[in-house]
Amino acid sequence: MEKIKLSIIIPVYNEEKTLEGIIDKVQQVDFKEISKELIIVNDGSKDKTEKIIVKLKSKYRNIKSFKHPYNRGKGAALRTGFKHASGNIITIQDGDLEYDPNEFKKMIRLILEGRTEVVYGSRLLRRTKGFWISSHYYGNKLLSFITKLLYLRRISDMETCYKMMSYEVLNELSLCSNGFNIEPEITAKIIRKGHNIIEVPIKYTGRSFKEGKKINWKHGIQAIWTLFYWKFREF
Repeated sequence: MEKIKLSIIIPVYNEEKTLEGIIDKVQQVDFKEISKELIIVNDGSKDKTEKIIVKLKSKYRNIKSFKHPYNRGKGAALRTGFKHASGNIITIQDGDLEYDPNEFKKMIRLILEGRTEVVYGSRLLRRTKGFWISSHYYGNKLLSFITKLLYLRRISDMETCYKMMSYEVLNELSLCSNGFNIEPEITAKIIRKGHNIIEVPIKYTGRSFKEGKKINWKHGIQAIWTLFYWKFREF
């Protein structure tokens, strides 16, 4: 049986307060027979993020890191990470503490069982908790509704960070977004390529703008534009 490796891509920008904590949490997740590599992409941070990455690399041997000379955006950071991933399965982890990496275990099980090649961790399935900014909650609901209308596929949480897929699926997508609109681009292209997305409910503890939340209403407008763009654009 082919040995399975999970590549966890972690884009970071000014996450000195939370990066070490989330990396420790990711490392503590026991995948049993599955190895994992962590690929941290420092997207031009101006705080102590880079020093923390150096410290983490001395602590854990399975971390790779890459650095952008200036802030290019989450999409650019993810694409840098994807390019250097060597795993059979790829997933995304933000550099803050909003998501619980233990959720990866139930997500990856669906792929290993052959039920799908793409799994989303949804914050909006079943009882929804953790959204402390109401505009983000309703904005996510709206974007998921627009996705359903355009692509005729029910996705409850299109904007979730927790997207997991096989390397083969990722390699088909030819991603090009630099900003937060990487999220709708990924979803649009997965659907247009004919892949099934299974969602599983996950825990979520959102943070405030004061605590470092970076997404605002302008990114919502960009996401809507991106959904329409990739509905009709060839790739």
